[in-house]
Amino acid sequence: MRILHIYRTYYPDSQGGIQEAIRQICLATQAHGVQSRILTLSPNPTPLKLPFPEGEVIRSRSWMAPASCDMGGLNSLIEYQRLIKWADVIHYHFPWPFLDILQLSNFSKKPSVLTYHSDIVKQRFLKRLYSPLMHHTLRAMSIIIATSPNYLESSPVLRKYFSKGKVTVIPLGISRPQANFETSNASDEEYLNQIGVKSGHYLLFLGVLRHYKGVHSLVSVAQSVQGKIVIAGDGPEIKALMQLSNHYQLKNVVFLGEVTEHHKHLLLQHCTALVLPSQLRSEAFGMVLIEASMHAKAMICCELGSGTSYVNIHGLTGLVVPPKNPAALSEACNQLLNNPTLAKKMGHAALERYESLFSANSLGKSHVDVYSQVIGISPKKPSFR
Repeated sequence: MRILHIYRTYYPDSQGGIQEAIRQICLATQAHGVQSRILTLSPNPTPLKLPFPEGEVIRSRSWMAPASCDMGGLNSLIEYQRLIKWADVIHYHFPWPFLDILQLSNFSKKPSVLTYHSDIVKQRFLKRLYSPLMHHTLRAMSIIIATSPNYLESSPVLRKYFSKGKVTVIPLGISRPQANFETSNASDEEYLNQIGVKSGHYLLFLGVLRHYKGVHSLVSVAQSVQGKIVIAGDGPEIKALMQLSNHYQLKNVVFLGEVTEHHKHLLLQHCTALVLPSQLRSEAFGMVLIEASMHAKAMICCELGSGTSYVNIHGLTGLVVPPKNPAALSEACNQLLNNPTLAKKMGHAALERYESLFSANSLGKSHVDVYSQVIGISPKKPSFR
């Protein structure tokens, strides 16, 4: 079975939750005999093709990116036409308006599925202009995949197509890394010493520093947090966040910038809990929450009506607080820092939930069931949690 994934950017040009979600889907479906290719745009597509473990990445030039929407040219359309002849199923990843332009040029009878990662949150005016094209694309899909029942319930767009029998739910997932991060060596302990933290005595934020991530709220309440806060990641907000930390003269906030894959897992392994203080529905799922679950870590996130509170169940796997509520965020941080027994209990529950819902095996099988359904290999309708 050959699957063509389509999204606006991909590794190595960019990294983020959707890119990682695509990578994990490709890796997880390999065990079921699926061959994947990924069509994407790049500001510098040299070389045009990159062999990655998850599949071949084919890049066309991104000529412009108005409102964070990468736009391709004629070459993108040519590559798209060539690749849909190769594919058994076309798998689009929404949102990306240029995706809709590509789909308009598809006159083949190839079945198509679309993973609906997020509503359009930020560009509300452009959304009104774009809406007819968006709905044309959604109507053309064989199946639309929502990434959590929470997001399905809270998204007016998804609810509309669910009522038409076109939406099913497949949670995102992550495969376990091959390297063993369960045991520490001398160099790992030296790294923790260098950044000034002790195992089991710090909170961790991990991700790209964007406006909707709410890290400014975490920094703002750091004075009342009774422990270290490690911020691992880079992005557009890094300068403003460091200035905010300097303004409050914070001694318990550590900025690490972008970290290696090894150090990422090391930080997850040794933290008390992961904090994802995102405050907008742009945080549609929170892949880092699954990574924390995989390491048996408790989590703190905000209730956004999105997948964050599907991965992190309040009172079971961690704590869920109202967005833009500094007092609640600070209280949750201190509750886990001051109660390591509770944090460990929640972490074990998170690991159990990861194994049952978010593992590579579950992710791969669920997607292969959908692919098989839309190309008619199996008449059985897949079941999803």
